[in-house]
Amino acid sequence: MNLKGTKYYFLGIGGIGMSALAKYLFDEGNSVMGYDKTPSSITSQLIDLGIDVLFDASVAVLPEEYRQEDIQIVYTPAVPQEHPQLQFFIEQGNQIKKRALLLGEITKDTLLFAIAGTHGKTTTASFLTHYFAHLNLEFTAFLGGIMNEYQSNLIQKGKKYFIVEADEYDRSFLQLFPDYACITTMDADHLDIYGNHENMKKAFEQFSERVKHKVVVAQGVEIEAYYYAVEEKADYYAQAIRVEGSGYRFDLVTPTQTYKDVYLKAMGRHNLFNAIGALAVLDTGGLPLDKALASLRTFKGIRRRMEVFSLENKTVVDDYAHHPEEINAVLKTISEFYPDKRNMVVFQPHLFSRTQDFMQEFAEVLTQFDEIVLMDIYPAREEPIIGVSSDVMLELIQHKNKRKISEKDFQTTIINSKADLVLVLGAGDIGNHIQKLKKKA
Repeated sequence: MNLKGTKYYFLGIGGIGMSALAKYLFDEGNSVMGYDKTPSSITSQLIDLGIDVLFDASVAVLPEEYRQEDIQIVYTPAVPQEHPQLQFFIEQGNQIKKRALLLGEITKDTLLFAIAGTHGKTTTASFLTHYFAHLNLEFTAFLGGIMNEYQSNLIQKGKKYFIVEADEYDRSFLQLFPDYACITTMDADHLDIYGNHENMKKAFEQFSERVKHKVVVAQGVEIEAYYYAVEEKADYYAQAIRVEGSGYRFDLVTPTQTYKDVYLKAMGRHNLFNAIGALAVLDTGGLPLDKALASLRTFKGIRRRMEVFSLENKTVVDDYAHHPEEINAVLKTISEFYPDKRNMVVFQPHLFSRTQDFMQEFAEVLTQFDEIVLMDIYPAREEPIIGVSSDVMLELIQHKNKRKISEKDFQTTIINSKADLVLVLGAGDIGNHIQKLKKKA
């Protein structure tokens, strides 16, 4: 695909997936510009690179050179159909593509490693990226998070291999043509799109059928493939696991041999699980697994994935968890690494539809914290749903120490908390609030 000399306009350019694609096209010699609703650290990074970003949705602010019919429009489903600029380009007859379609076109003829799953795909893809970098391979990775080692969601070290996250939302991953793939989980999610869990499972099956060579899946995922697990026999699994420092020491069992005393510098059994999944993909792809194992000691993690920092006399854990199963994984981690600390959780629900689908599950998992603080639902692309709110969730939570706060009270709530351990969870703009707090640490 010839990517040089084209003008692209991104609607929703500040999104984590959109921004990586925008940076890639810009680096390839194209003119790139875009719109986003609000400024963020991501939009600031784009601007620093030389990519213009507009924060006004009106057509009037579009420069003349970006109003032409030959401008390629890239958009994300997070942008509403009634968006003035989107409507302008539709009516004008511009070529308009979803991010997933363009990513599929870019990677169609490459050697592609794709990571799919309702949870864990960003961390798994980041582990795989870390392995590739350690092995000095020529690759490009499009990630759904900011790797701390690179401070970027786009890692470019060549074009022999590509690594991408295969997003199940809106069936986007069916636009990809992977050579090798991993499916981390198939828990119910995005039921506003799929209707029910069975339809979502069918989409994952369709994705697996598109993989040209080998697929690895988490133990329990009902797809015929190579399986991986933690403390459970599979094709690839970790056994003899023990906590050591801020990570784990374990033995890695593969179909051909056992590697003793491997060390992973990352907290959380779910992160160990993700690391094993990435190793399985690496091995099935014919790349040297044994040489990659040493890199587990140097993995620096991903922004907002079990990020730990100190604030005055307390420990703060920042995590992207926005599904009941993800919150449960965080709970297991803190019980393993911080068993004696009194904790408080600050949680911002993400999407009205997800909150509606899992209201009871959220209420149940949150009751396990010592103190519970809720913020209003982050709507993203959605309009409010009657009867769905953080206030309703708060009523469902059977706990004596619970309350709801506004955004303006976020920092003071955490700073003044008497908890030893504060957990900040959610996938909305709570990430912007916690970044401001980290600067005070």
